[in-house]
Amino acid sequence: MERILKSARESGSLNLSNRSLREIPKEVYNNLDTGSQDEKWWEGVDLQKLILAHNNLEVLREDLRNLSSLVVLNISHNKISSLPAAIGDLPLLKSLDMSFNQINTLPEEIGLATALVKVDFSNNCLTELPPNLATCPDLSELKASNNNISRVPDVLAGCSKLSKLDLEGNKLVALSENMFVSWTMLTELNLAKNLLTAIPGSIGALPKLIRLDMHQNKITSIPPSIKGCSSLAELYMGNNLLSSIPADIGTLSKLGILDLHSNQLKEYPVGACNLKLSFLDLSNNSLSGLPAELAPLKVK
Repeated sequence: MERILKSARESGSLNLSNRSLREIPKEVYNNLDTGSQDEKWWEGVDLQKLILAHNNLEVLREDLRNLSSLVVLNISHNKISSLPAAIGDLPLLKSLDMSFNQINTLPEEIGLATALVKVDFSNNCLTELPPNLATCPDLSELKASNNNISRVPDVLAGCSKLSKLDLEGNKLVALSENMFVSWTMLTELNLAKNLLTAIPGSIGALPKLIRLDMHQNKITSIPPSIKGCSSLAELYMGNNLLSSIPADIGTLSKLGILDLHSNQLKEYPVGACNLKLSFLDLSNNSLSGLPAELAPLKVK
């Protein structure tokens, strides 16, 4: 361990993953200061990257605030049930991965870590997203799949640089109409395996959206405004309650994958037959037939 800590003092990066740790060594909280008289303290580098993944950690102490130069913190795959308020005392933190833990609430202070760019809350016990993330102006990737989240706070519309959002496997029942209007930088949106019944018409305000996954919800229709998603290449709408799809989908010239399996579709619009699809799944629907114009494409 001493050799690893010495190396980290020189590089500013410490990886203690897969070590069956039950607690974080005190030297880490002290910014790798061992109190040894043999080392030249002025040659040391503040800890900037700390990887503690795949251990048996249960607690992250408030002493975390001593690591004020931290840019990357990975505490994924542990047994941690809460984050300390000291997370807000890390002004340079850009990447926070706390996935696969047992966290059910997040401190308000997380909004004070205003340099955050990437956050992964996946596979925890969260019932809501922290609204204070709205104060992180550079947030571009937010993952919170497989939690118990029932709503997205309206204030998160303020995260205007968001490019990737993953909320698969939660309990979302509705989405705010205003949300998409602000998220014009979004390229990937995963809302699969929720309880959604509708897609906001403002979905058309996402011209950079490349991948949209909303499979396994209770969605009954796709708004015609989907045509505004001019960059859309992949659309996954399987396992919903769609009875029809808008002909406007035929204007999505970059669409290559269209998954509509296990819905209640009675017909496939002729207007969508000019799409240059590499994959189309219409299985498990109520189709009485398909347009002749669709013949050149192999339909599953």
